[in-house]
Amino acid sequence: MEAVLTGLFVGVLFGFILQRGRFCMNSAFRDAILLQDNVLLKTVFAALLVELVGFALMDAAGAIAINPKPFWWGANLLGSFVFGIGMVLAGGCASGITYRTGEGMVGAMTAVLGLATAGYFTAAGFLKPFKVNLQEATTISTADGGKLTLHGILGMDYTILALIIAVIAIVVWYFVAKSKKEECEADPGWGWLNTGILVGLVGILAFPLSAAAGRNYPLGITAGWINIVQVIFTDGTFNWLGLMIIGIVVGGLIAALISKEFKFRMPKPITLLQTFAGGLLMGFGAVTSGGCNIGHLLSGIPQLSLGSILAGLSIVGGAWAASYVMFVLPQKKGE
Repeated sequence: MEAVLTGLFVGVLFGFILQRGRFCMNSAFRDAILLQDNVLLKTVFAALLVELVGFALMDAAGAIAINPKPFWWGANLLGSFVFGIGMVLAGGCASGITYRTGEGMVGAMTAVLGLATAGYFTAAGFLKPFKVNLQEATTISTADGGKLTLHGILGMDYTILALIIAVIAIVVWYFVAKSKKEECEADPGWGWLNTGILVGLVGILAFPLSAAAGRNYPLGITAGWINIVQVIFTDGTFNWLGLMIIGIVVGGLIAALISKEFKFRMPKPITLLQTFAGGLLMGFGAVTSGGCNIGHLLSGIPQLSLGSILAGLSIVGGAWAASYVMFVLPQKKGE
């Protein structure tokens, strides 16, 4: 039981950092296409680099065992694209709507309700056969039945390849930033670099603690909300990820209270319907694809999972497509 309770600790820490750093992948992808503003996108990249190095070192030391997601090309493409559309409609990614629930945002609460509902019915309800059939029909494995990874395809050791990629990325990023004379300016919250590093460190901390509780994977969101649904409506018990979700909401609440940003904010009814619909798409998409933006982008890509890389690209594609239809096209028509 003590091992499971560490999920609550990680969640409070994660929620506090998310709220103070204003970390949300939906905003990162949306701002990149709408405003040509890459500040939040740099936060995501910084977190990925920190995790890439951290996972590699822990794997080399035997502290964790890398556990990449499967390569379900059809499920990864469809589910993640739908998820990307859904998070634009919901106004936040899976982690964003979770910590904003702690801030008192009712729109985030309805999005979470949709995420948890559709996630549950896709994982264990009437949508499960579709999900299972799509995953099984589009699975590609290695010759010995293993999961496809970048290091496996290249025939390299995970630790070596991860560190090589991290070094190359840091060097390229440094010279690109230097040529553009970029600075680590503070955006709303703690600033992109500080936030990215802290989010990455939480992901590193989560991996061994979650594994000790019987779940050999770092951070995730959707499965945690599904666990909460199971606890409420069936005779299920809290697992590590379910307690982490509660912790994120509590951590977001604490951070919002300290910064005096907590306030119940009620949008128009039509907006509540939109965020709920977005949450439904997110829940279906995440379970179908085998992970949300946190499960694939923040936790799977640093493990060099080809399934997570494909899913991450599809999430970005869905978010950009929805942003273009919802925001760019109306602007063009109004010109």
